[in-house]
Amino acid sequence: MRKLGFIGLGIMGNPMAAHLIKAGHEVFLTTLNSVSKDLTDAGGVACANAQEVTQRADIIFLMLPDTPDVAKVLFGDNGVASGLTAGKTVVDMSSISPMDTKVFAQKINALGADYLDAPVSGGEVGAKAASLTIMVGGPQAAFDLVKPLFELMGKNITLVGGNGDGQTCKVANQIIVALNIAAVSEALLFASKAGADPAKVRAALMGGFAASRILEVHGERMIKRTFDPGFRIKLHQKDLGLALQGARELGLALPQTAGAAQLMQVCAANGMADLDHSALVKALELMGNHEVASGA
Repeated sequence: MRKLGFIGLGIMGNPMAAHLIKAGHEVFLTTLNSVSKDLTDAGGVACANAQEVTQRADIIFLMLPDTPDVAKVLFGDNGVASGLTAGKTVVDMSSISPMDTKVFAQKINALGADYLDAPVSGGEVGAKAASLTIMVGGPQAAFDLVKPLFELMGKNITLVGGNGDGQTCKVANQIIVALNIAAVSEALLFASKAGADPAKVRAALMGGFAASRILEVHGERMIKRTFDPGFRIKLHQKDLGLALQGARELGLALPQTAGAAQLMQVCAANGMADLDHSALVKALELMGNHEVASGA
């Protein structure tokens, strides 16, 4: 049993921390607001700030919204760096900039600690089911140390390469997911406007080459109009922003990614930034003056 820290207990972080507690580890917790009662009742220990968590834990997990949040928690007042001692390991499971991640890792390494970037895919459903895909960047020895803990939170766990490579892999993942959501949105909107039953079209397509997890899960959301967030549009916007920023730095054109980002911006501009990213379909519905379906 290990002494663990977990910083950031939102939609994703709360169930992830719960799995670590359930496995019998001593887990020290802090978040922007108060630590939830379900975690403390299960045995988690609420701490005042990231510094206290780091002082009390040997392996410290972060699950935060964006790059500036990670920078603040790591290096701000009462942050991780101020409580860090040699031999500890910092594991950032947020989805943030690969370039900034490399800088963060260097700073943490200079304090004598290891650093892993380990962003995840699978959303709230995967976090609750402990079935997340975890994409890791960092040294082999640190990965081997933390892997048994990753296995409490996820199923498909891969050391992609060095620091920053986990985040690069996550950006690639988000490109694929966004473009698939856009494709499913266009297909179901086309079918519905043409007069076909979108639910039956989806069922038929699930048996063919167009079948995908996006068509299965997000297609159903589009038809049933269930857009409560598993993964919010504003967070996917952030990830596509990282992709387009990286593309500029690499001298690449990612036109389909840019198009998906603009569809999400249409949603955000119309007050839908906190809906699930499957609500991207609403941007196309606005432009086409037609809804895929009226709901369940």
